[in-house]
Amino acid sequence: MEKLTIKKYAVKHKKSIFAVMKMVKENKLASETIEENGKEVLYILLDETVKIEQLTEEKKPTRSLEERVKVLEEQVVWLQKALQKQVVL
Repeated sequence: MEKLTIKKYAVKHKKSIFAVMKMVKENKLASETIEENGKEVLYILLDETVKIEQLTEEKKPTRSLEERVKVLEEQVVWLQKALQKQVVL
């Protein structure tokens, strides 16, 4: 299990330090706090990080392009009907 500081993780993954801190606070990244020289240092655990990111990616529903187009077409029809009702009033 590899440990990286927030700054090193941000540089490695080309993200801002703020974005990495936000991910840690939202528990999207596994981390631990260690006291070094009287200061608390936050380390990100890489092995567990990969597992957590994979789990969150699997939860995302995947729709086919055809399904997405169908939903958009239905929304367009609904909006057209709503506009027609407003013009008549």
